[in-house]
Amino acid sequence: MLTPRPIRKLLVANRSEIAIRVFRAATELGIRTVAIFAAEDKLGLHRFKADEAYQLPGGGSSGTGPIAAYLAIPAIIDIARKAGVDAIHPGYGFLSESPDFAEACAAAGIIFIGPEPETMRALGDKVSARQLAIAADVPVIPASDPLPTEPDAIKAIAAGIGYPLMLKASWGGGGRGMRPIESEDELIDAVSAGRRESKAAFGRDEVYLERLIRQARHVEVQLLGDAHGNLVHLFERDCSIQRRNQKIIEESPSSVVTPELRKQMGEVAVKGALSVGYV
Repeated sequence: MLTPRPIRKLLVANRSEIAIRVFRAATELGIRTVAIFAAEDKLGLHRFKADEAYQLPGGGSSGTGPIAAYLAIPAIIDIARKAGVDAIHPGYGFLSESPDFAEACAAAGIIFIGPEPETMRALGDKVSARQLAIAADVPVIPASDPLPTEPDAIKAIAAGIGYPLMLKASWGGGGRGMRPIESEDELIDAVSAGRRESKAAFGRDEVYLERLIRQARHVEVQLLGDAHGNLVHLFERDCSIQRRNQKIIEESPSSVVTPELRKQMGEVAVKGALSVGYV
């Protein structure tokens, strides 16, 4: 972990509304802001909301597309060094859950606004996070380890958990790589499609299977931990209203969570995060 120091200049490694919201907060705190943008986003509003803006290599006529530009760790670090920033905020999506990006920031002497790389590796990988949750006595639902490549082995794992199933990407979020699977007839094609989508979105193709809970509520517990061992939960938000597995509305407090369940969820979330030293 880098020694804490004042943040006077901040680069946001993201785009659009995500970046604009961080720029607004930074400006209110008297922090100068730096935007990055792909060639396709040269007219993007976030470029003009920052104090400085720099174009990322690739994209445009190169045919790599804008997503690849925002995932280019060396290019982003190079811009951050040249701009003389103190810290990088990743926003959400893109590199926000990349331990490699957090390590690259640390190696460049730049503060990464987010968890430590070791924590990100432990919790960013959903399979690893599940194993840590079990060790911390946090309840989980039946699921697999990362799936092998052999179809017969995948079928055996699926049968052991029981249908219906949900396929998920081990890394990343935003609904990428997710597929409901009702029967063995759908299994192998769904796994192949999920792997491709995960690879395109997160640069990794590990996927796993989880028991599908029909008509589930998606309720998250928000956590805040500092570098001195203090960790609290900020209660829950209900993210059940979704389109294509991506949240549309986040409501807090949840209308379906009872006071007793709220207390229980908060306590187990804090216990799980404390077990990995979450900051």
